[in-house]
This record gives sequence, structure tokens and C-alpha cells, in this order.
Amino acid sequence: MPIGDDHAMRIVIAGSSGLIGTACVALLRRRGHEVVRLVRRAAAAPDERSWDPPSGVIEPGALDGADAVINLCGVGILDRRWSDGRQQIIRDSRLVPSEVLAGAVADAGVPVLVNGSAVGYYGDTGDRAVDEGAPAGAGFVAGLCVDWEDAAAGATASGGRLVIARSGIVLARSGGLLGRLRPLFSAMLGGRLGSGRQYMSWISLEDHVAALCFLIENESISGPVNLTAPAPVTNDDFTRALATAVGRPAPWVVPGFALRAVVGGAADEMILTGQRAVPRELARHGFQFAHPTVDSCLPATVGG
Repeated sequence: MPIGDDHAMRIVIAGSSGLIGTACVALLRRRGHEVVRLVRRAAAAPDERSWDPPSGVIEPGALDGADAVINLCGVGILDRRWSDGRQQIIRDSRLVPSEVLAGAVADAGVPVLVNGSAVGYYGDTGDRAVDEGAPAGAGFVAGLCVDWEDAAAGATASGGRLVIARSGIVLARSGGLLGRLRPLFSAMLGGRLGSGRQYMSWISLEDHVAALCFLIENESISGPVNLTAPAPVTNDDFTRALATAVGRPAPWVVPGFALRAVVGGAADEMILTGQRAVPRELARHGFQFAHPTVDSCLPATVGG
């Protein structure tokens, strides 16, 4: 069922208040589609329906007539240090909503569930390029992604389509990684992290939300899809490109021990190592990126 401007659809989104969710809702509405937002409180607007993932409760009728469900739930993975308790919160915030929505999608006969995941699935790939056929890596994040994707598997129980959106680092004008880095780079406090040789798989916010729509539109797409730009870069290259975009030098180097002191064990999985993930499935189905390289993305994103 196409998502083109000539065919309005009813799309239910969980996690609509975050950076990606807000942009996705706005894009869908610009295209003339009806968006229903699942909220974890009493519904207070006509476009809201309440749900409580820990209790497995969704407001009756919330998914009635839905053409697609998009699940973007999950607390920030680098917002706090990784204690055992924090790691459990990170897992629960992803696995529980995925399992609940997958069951509800199957029960309601919704044609497609687009469920979040991340390229952290692949673990540390060094300079080796990986696509959606690569196996899972090792570590907390890779294990989280494996379980996160498994939690959504029930969506296919009634014959529906399941798409796993393995997101890279989303680059946006405000919020996310650039929201933290831009002030530092503008103040000439930016620099590479560790060796700088670790790869960063990134995607512009504009391309990310367009890709989510693309995944709903294309009925031939199912399974894992890397939501990353076609040209991943090393942290060193990213640092240089961001410094150029803000018009400031970035002479500093943040050593690994300093990063570990600030964010703990997350540094070794999320900052000092990375994934060189490429979007084979998006390319194979003809998705057109607005920002295929960091040199095209960063000036447009941090400028103005």
C-alpha cells in the first residue's frame, strides 16, 4: 500500500515525542497522512491513544484501521553511566514496548510494523564494511539489539510484515549527537575521540524519517534494514568535517582513559569503537539520500 501523497494512511507511532518521532510525525502529516500517537498517560488530544507497556495494556481500538505501526521507543543509551540498573532500564525500554506492540499488531492485523534497532547489532567492525547480512557482534549493545529485534518477531504471527530499522547516528540541527558537539566545536573545544580510526555510521534526520516512510511504502522490504548513509566515516574524518562546517579548528584529542572516566564502560562500545555499516537494502530498493556524505550533510545541518 503506497504512502504517496495521493493515498492517505493511518499510521500509529510509539515514541513520537523524541527527536526522530517528532520529525517523523511532522513529515507524515505534511504528506497528508493521519498519525495516531501512543502516549503513556491519559490521552489528552484527538490524535492520542494511551498505553502502558509494562502492563501490556493498549487503549482499545488504538490500532483499528491502522495501515502501519512505527515503534521508536527507547531511553537514551548514553544519557547516563552504565550501571547494572541502567543497563536493565535501557533493555526494558526497548524490549517491553516491542513485544507488546508486536502482539497488538498481530492481533489487529496491521499490515506492517517498523521496529527500531541499531547498527550496534554488528559490534565493533573495525574498518570492515558490513551490510544487513552480517552476523551479530559481541558486547552489551550487540546483545541488546539481538534481543530487541527478537522481541518484535511476534508481529508476523498473522502474516504481517516486520521491518527492523537498524539506525546509525542521527545527525540533526538540534538534539542528538550534534546537539552536544556543536557548542564545543563552535567554542574551539572539539577534537577527535581516541585514535579517531573508529568508524561512525551516520544518517541525517531528514533521510532517517524519509527512510521510515520508504520502509512502509515498499511492501517488498522486510527484515533488517540499515538506516545509515552510504558513506560511513572515521571519527577523525567526521571531526574534520564538523570543524569545517562550523568554521573552527578542532585541535584536541580526547584520550580513551578520559572518556572511560566520564561514561564508563559505554566508551569502549559506543565511542572508541564503531560500525562501518552500509545501507544495502535501501540502495537495492532505490532509496535516494538527500545527504549521502558528511560533506553534504554537516554544512546543511549545523549552518544557519
